[in-house]
Amino acid sequence: MRKRFFALALSAMLFALCAPALAQQSGKPYRIGVIHQGGPYQAVVDGLREGLRQFAADGRKQFLLDVRNAKGDLRMIEEAARTFERDNLNLIYAVTTSVATAVNNVTSKIPIVFAVGTSPVDSGLVPSLVRPGGRLTGVEYSTLDLTGKRLEILKEIVPKLSRVITFYNPSNPVAVEAIELARAAARGLGVKLIERHATSVEELRQALRTLKPKDADAYFYTSDAMVMSQAQLVIDTATSELLPSMFAEQSLVTMGGLASYGQNFREIGRLSAKYVQKVLTGAHPKDLRVERIDKYELAINLKTAKQIGLIIPLNLLARADKVIR
Repeated sequence: MRKRFFALALSAMLFALCAPALAQQSGKPYRIGVIHQGGPYQAVVDGLREGLRQFAADGRKQFLLDVRNAKGDLRMIEEAARTFERDNLNLIYAVTTSVATAVNNVTSKIPIVFAVGTSPVDSGLVPSLVRPGGRLTGVEYSTLDLTGKRLEILKEIVPKLSRVITFYNPSNPVAVEAIELARAAARGLGVKLIERHATSVEELRQALRTLKPKDADAYFYTSDAMVMSQAQLVIDTATSELLPSMFAEQSLVTMGGLASYGQNFREIGRLSAKYVQKVLTGAHPKDLRVERIDKYELAINLKTAKQIGLIIPLNLLARADKVIR
């Protein structure tokens, strides 16, 4: 009788220990709201999916993504964030500083994992990289820090470069900081920076429609998520006007841009998946150190170079991490 009682007690204890895992295995999947600006930012989302699939491979962790492409529209970002919190999703994944800031401003409870191209401390998202201290954490990939280096590489590609044109939203703090860095780099290289303002997608499209080869020697991207969301249109316009183009991310070179220097968006998404998984399985964002990505890649599209009648210096090709032929 005593042995039977001991066996029953042991079985009950084992069941109690296994119950949480069994409940997660048989329960509902984690629901993740994803907000991005469209265009090449889709590569970040693809990387996130890939990373989460690795975590779900054992069958005990299931992730369901509700992806919203804001297409550069701040109102769509805010509406999606409010909806995600109202529907009690487990977490919001925000791509770019402007998206993360908007999501943080209109929500109050839901955890947020971000992938941002500027310092989350400077932008006010977290007080510290080491201890974020709130409901936000994630990864930072540098775009502003590389502004001068990108212009320097563009000058190597086009040795006679004297005028570059850029488009940005003057009400975007990140874009304003980027343009200041671009101005300083342009002065140092003896290049005139031609600035065109666009406060909306429609204004950007209108500005691109009026772009002519005589306006500049090349197009130079300065950090602005709204402009990045329209990258394909920017690329097509620059190529049709035979203008070399320099960007911050290599997927744009795959899309037809001439060159890029910066991070790989897909890798950023894969790294973010680690943070999403940790938060969903019990870690607090306030305790998860923000990780900064410091690996940069140079990509060049020789097909585009040929199309616009440009010869890329051999020493630059030798340095490139990716060459599209």
